Amino acid sequence: MGIKKVWIEDGCTVCNLCEDTCPEVFEMTDDTCIVKEGVDLNAHEDEIREAAEGCPVEVIMIEDD
Repeated sequence: MGIKKVWIEDGCTVCNLCEDTCPEVFEMTDDTCIVKEGVDLNAHEDEIREAAEGCPVEVIMIEDD
C-alpha cells in the first residue's frame, strides 16, 4: 500500500520527532511542522508511518492510495 498524501493537523507541539525520524519529508518551523513539497512520499513510507505512530499529539495524518 502506498501513501497518497501526508499533512499535519492543528496542535503540533514542535517536538521535532517527525523531523528527526524523517527529515526528507518533515520540516519544523517556529510553531509547527510542515510536509515538504515535491517529496516522493512512497520512497519514505516506513519513516513517515513511524513518525505518525510516534507523534505524541497524533497530528500527522496519512491518506493511503
